[in-house]
Amino acid sequence: MKVEQIYTGCIAHAAYYIENNGEAAVFDPLREVQPYIDRAKKDGAKIKYVFETHFHADFVSGHLDLVKKAGAEIVFGPTAKPAYAAKVATDGELFKVGNYTIKAMHTPGHTMESTTYLLMDEHGKEHGIITGDTLFIGDVGRPDLAQHVVEDLTEQKLAALLFDSLRTKIMTLSDDLIVYPNHGAGSACGKNMSKETTDTLGHQKKVNYALNPDLTKEEFVKQILTGLVPPPGYFPQNVLLNIKGYESIDTVLQRGTKALSPEEFELVANETGAVIIDTRDANEFAAGFIPNTINIGIEGNFATWVGTLIPDVKQEILLVADEGREDEVITRLARVGYDNALGFLKGGFKTWLKSGREVDTIKVVGSNELFERIETKNLRVLDVRKASEYNSEHLKNAENTPLDFINDSMSRINSGKDYYVHCAGGYRSVTFISILQARGYRNLINIKGGITALKEHGGFPLTDYVCPTTLL
Repeated sequence: MKVEQIYTGCIAHAAYYIENNGEAAVFDPLREVQPYIDRAKKDGAKIKYVFETHFHADFVSGHLDLVKKAGAEIVFGPTAKPAYAAKVATDGELFKVGNYTIKAMHTPGHTMESTTYLLMDEHGKEHGIITGDTLFIGDVGRPDLAQHVVEDLTEQKLAALLFDSLRTKIMTLSDDLIVYPNHGAGSACGKNMSKETTDTLGHQKKVNYALNPDLTKEEFVKQILTGLVPPPGYFPQNVLLNIKGYESIDTVLQRGTKALSPEEFELVANETGAVIIDTRDANEFAAGFIPNTINIGIEGNFATWVGTLIPDVKQEILLVADEGREDEVITRLARVGYDNALGFLKGGFKTWLKSGREVDTIKVVGSNELFERIETKNLRVLDVRKASEYNSEHLKNAENTPLDFINDSMSRINSGKDYYVHCAGGYRSVTFISILQARGYRNLINIKGGITALKEHGGFPLTDYVCPTTLL
């Protein structure tokens, strides 16, 4: 049986495509659905079903557009209550895709409607399980997300349900089944995901902490809830979009790909209060940008960082992008529900420069210059990486002010004193500084290349210089 995994690294997302005898099915599709339609056309097949493992929090699914464009039927698991036409399967219900059979197995825990799909080939042999966020490689789905949508679905209740689902539905299956999860490392839907995106169930039974058969339910609940950080603010908003429905991505692209002259761009910015996002490389951005713009580079985990740093998916947005990448930027925004892009600066930042309008910059220091300064004075250093990164290795006495929780981090900074800011390679530190600079903080200096550059600097004192232990 052939199962095609379609993996999108920037949001650590896996969709799946299967086809047999002229019929196809897509599992957990992304917002932009044309690639799935093209794939089925190549096979001479009709997309019969769109299977959803649950109402997703970290992206907006493409199921509604697949219904309109391909005539597919949407299938959810038991207890799902979508606000549009869809098949709500019963536990154990069978679906045919050509000569293949898909069995819906209700596995609540990550969410109440979470469902695992058991795949059987044309001979009835069980091949694998598409697990959604019930089971990852090395981890299981966090049980605290649904609580942000339905208050009485406590994380303790869902964790206990997840324990039952794993023990009674997943762990009873054959060891040779292939596990096909919805996410890999980098997703915020779990806490310990592997960089691998498939594995056998038998191997997961041996190495996945959550499948340890010796764990009691109480021990499982404690382990699964330990170490969880608050989810990004856009998660519950994406859940509601997936439940209630949304605009076609074609409409979103048409609205967002409006090319604006510098004059028009400035006018729209002033009239709407739109957030201006510059998606260029961090070093290019630091050298010159439109005042009050924030930098979230397209080459990084763009959509995830937009969702983390801009709390309302309805926020209007104006874009500065490298020429030719505007469609890509708007598509990646739409993947996480940010549908209100109003247009982009035609010709990119260089047209702003040519117009003679005001330009801002970020102060930057290289590792050589920083080393010279450290020799003569103590410096305040901010490390904006995640707490887990900081805890594994950091510069001595550097303060951890994660970009993930920038409002809390900002409250700890004295606007009257200078700070040197770094992350791993320079992406997040420039984003951090750009946001604070737009809020009036002019005292932040970016360490070019981040901790990677500092470690590569011969003899740089990574662990033996002292900077203040309190920011204020």
